[in-house]
Amino acid sequence: MSRRRRPGLELAAGCTLAIAALFLGNGLPAVADPGEPSPRPRREIPPEMLASMQRDLGLTADEARTRISNEYRAGAAEPELRKSLGGAYGGAWVSGNTAELTVATTDEEQSGTITAGGAKAAVVKNSLEALTDAKDALDRTAAQRAPAIHVASAWYVDVKTNSVVVQSAEPDEAAAFVAASGADQAVVRIVKSAEQPKPLYDLRGGEAFYINDAARCSIGFSVTQGTQNGFVTAGHCGDPGDTTTGFNRVAQGSFQGSSFPGNDYAWVSTNADWVPQPWVIGPESTTVTVSGSQQSPVGSSVCRSGSTTGWHCGTIQQHDTSVQYPQGTVSGVTRTNVCAEPGDSGGSFISGSEAQGVTSGGSGNCTVGGTTYYQPVNPILTTYGLTLTTG
Repeated sequence: MSRRRRPGLELAAGCTLAIAALFLGNGLPAVADPGEPSPRPRREIPPEMLASMQRDLGLTADEARTRISNEYRAGAAEPELRKSLGGAYGGAWVSGNTAELTVATTDEEQSGTITAGGAKAAVVKNSLEALTDAKDALDRTAAQRAPAIHVASAWYVDVKTNSVVVQSAEPDEAAAFVAASGADQAVVRIVKSAEQPKPLYDLRGGEAFYINDAARCSIGFSVTQGTQNGFVTAGHCGDPGDTTTGFNRVAQGSFQGSSFPGNDYAWVSTNADWVPQPWVIGPESTTVTVSGSQQSPVGSSVCRSGSTTGWHCGTIQQHDTSVQYPQGTVSGVTRTNVCAEPGDSGGSFISGSEAQGVTSGGSGNCTVGGTTYYQPVNPILTTYGLTLTTG
């Protein structure tokens, strides 16, 4: 009997327990609150926000409060000033620790209008409309030549310098790109830059991932080991050294540790493109935030998220169960009456906002119901020295 069976293949049929393995699927994050109509009621600034602004922007608490207030006022004043200046409008920005508003114009005679509106005036050569036209020309050329064009890493309207900035590691090639676009070269600045932008993707419990470009399992919970990001999942999903790609087939990481049978746990380290989030994909593509990993007692409600069948709930029936799989015995798992199917393996079990474990195996399915076992998460964290990502 082999040590493990690659996910994606049922381990047994009939009444014998089968370990879930692969499927596809992707949830979407919850839609953000669209906000409140202006004017907004006065609110206390969350202390966590103040602390973060002090840490990252080098502000005092008073400066942080003033900055937030001034930024709100600037956002309210700018549309009216833009309308008043018409075609002469050159853009707006805030600066300094307390976010003082500056509004630009190509017409010096409009400076009084700007100062009367509570902002500092700046007289510039190019209107925002002219800068935007140049940037649009670059966009059109890039779209026509994509994906061959890699001569520039980014381009944008920089209202502070009254120009369109093109960032590139190859300035000569970037200049040819600008010329080919037909953009007004007088308003464009080429800045040498080594930046190589790339997309970032969230690690979320219940999301699909692929092993060695073939088999498929589900993410359990986001974790860190020191500065290394990653996630926990089921041990039968992969061996140390197996590579993973995300739900979108983008390179993701590799298995660093795995135990099966005996236990059924593993952890995967991920590359810098993947950001650990304290989220589990919940019902109707919402997200459930993980706050900790306190074990819930027998009888507690518990829900599971997996890439095959999504979100299903039930109750915890027994802890510290030993279950006999075809590959051998797995001990210390928790038995539930939550359904699961192949592909849900490794996915999250959560009770309220407390992480409970990762899906191991079971019997039945989500049409007729069934029994599913999960590997408790805390032993995984302890074994590999991992820290659960919480919100």
